[in-house]
Amino acid sequence: MSQVKPRALVLDFGGVVTRTLFETHALTEQALGLKPGTLGWRGPFDPASDALWRSMQADEISERDYWKTRTREVGQLVGEDWQDMQTFVQRARGAEPEKVVRPEADQAIRMAHAAGIRLAILSNELDLFYGADFRQRLPLLSLFATIVDATYTKILKPDARAYAMVGEALRLPLAACVFVDDQKRNVDGAIAAGMPTVHFDVARPAQSYAEALSHFGLTLS
Repeated sequence: MSQVKPRALVLDFGGVVTRTLFETHALTEQALGLKPGTLGWRGPFDPASDALWRSMQADEISERDYWKTRTREVGQLVGEDWQDMQTFVQRARGAEPEKVVRPEADQAIRMAHAAGIRLAILSNELDLFYGADFRQRLPLLSLFATIVDATYTKILKPDARAYAMVGEALRLPLAACVFVDDQKRNVDGAIAAGMPTVHFDVARPAQSYAEALSHFGLTLS
């Protein structure tokens, strides 16, 4: 590990700051008027039952391809033609984004900010999925010094340029930026770029945030 003192915490958004759509099937079914248990795909929570997820993990399809397929499938269940992930997310999650923020994320982000640690988000699809007005509806995001979103940059993780962009925005060397992501390919890209990393486990969010804060000598209570 680099001996450079960590000064910034760089987070992926979906899955790290918010609970995944896999974890909120019951809320989605309720919001869309679907029978409980209609949505059976579970991604990382049950890879054996989700062939499409396994294809993504094997790099046979991209993460965006995975969600394009799921978006079309769920749209068809409610008799609509959904072509973009933004429709899925907004219909499934409604107008109260705070409800899908991980409580562990809220606590860790506020602790880091209070300790003077610079915060950044490096996302492949924040506004693409959630809509451009989402940031104004989630006050927690005001604590972040910068948000680098491939919706606009068109540079997707794990491209080395994506990590370079967040370092430039923070005006810090990448060795001083702890990167947290739930996708191993993105973590591997960050390691190659010279960043200390945490591979976020969506099934153990408290443990993952505790590991992230430990880089800064903080303890998640």
